[in-house]
Amino acid sequence: MNKKICIVYTHHKLGDLIWQLPYIKAISDHHNEKIDLIVRKKTQAQKILKDLNHINKIFYNDFRKGLAYWIDVFKLKKIFSLEKYDYVYILDKVNKPAIAAKFAGIKNIIGPGFKNQKKWITVNNYLDEEDWNLNYSEQSQKLLNINSIKINDVFPNLEIDIERLKKNNNDLLVEGSKIAFGVDSFEDYKMWYENDFIELADLLFKKKLFDYVYLICGPEKSYIAKTIIENSKKNYFIDCSKKDLQGVILALKQSNFFVGNNSGPLNLAAALNVKSFGLIANDPISELKYSKIDIIKPDNYIDEFRFRDRIGMKKLKPEKVFQDIVKKIQ
Repeated sequence: MNKKICIVYTHHKLGDLIWQLPYIKAISDHHNEKIDLIVRKKTQAQKILKDLNHINKIFYNDFRKGLAYWIDVFKLKKIFSLEKYDYVYILDKVNKPAIAAKFAGIKNIIGPGFKNQKKWITVNNYLDEEDWNLNYSEQSQKLLNINSIKINDVFPNLEIDIERLKKNNNDLLVEGSKIAFGVDSFEDYKMWYENDFIELADLLFKKKLFDYVYLICGPEKSYIAKTIIENSKKNYFIDCSKKDLQGVILALKQSNFFVGNNSGPLNLAAALNVKSFGLIANDPISELKYSKIDIIKPDNYIDEFRFRDRIGMKKLKPEKVFQDIVKKIQ
């Protein structure tokens, strides 16, 4: 009889979910079964993961706090009870899915077991308290290792059927050579400045490295794309701020390479196997070590340093970024 497997991941950022793709695949391979996934709606997982053949169903849960906490617990319990899972894996420290799984009578509940979560976990292979200091990828690696689950690849890889994305996105299918700039970020302190992107585009264009540049950013920060277009007075920029995630993925897959801030689109581009350059001047570089991203950083940059002020991104000069890109692509 086939076993039913569910994996829960509660972080709300798309990039964080992408980091977990190798471990989701490893769990599926270990059981030789397709898995179900429960994540936040904000990740848009139902759109971006639907072509992965090791994933069966994708459910959304809000994972709220306050009075809504127990509403979400019972929503999770309902899913667990209806699906009758043999295993529930929780890839982060939250209690809510562990409580719901216990209420649903799930026999095998696996999680890191940090703090109160340990009360609800049934498989007693926990992480150590000091593992709290590991990044999310390393926590998942250790959790799978102590549960004898082999990890074949730590780099995220995302398969997408590009043909289904072309519908309603004809404006992105322009002739010529394309690249993409990721110009926003969830945290403003990670964002390179608009005029720096304009200068970089000018340098790359003079080198004949593109005909068009897709400007990738969310609708809530569409002003960044508009500022770049208006201030540059160039007609090679394509504003993607009104595109949904499927349109963004199509733009990325049409691009020869991606240059952008430390954000979801950067992680997405790398997972799609697009040559990706990450602009880092305020973040620990070690956070990106389990990715295929080429890091561009200021000279003499100190790793493990976090500076939560956007002005720090000024340390990264367009000429430096340009030179680093040219070295890697030619």
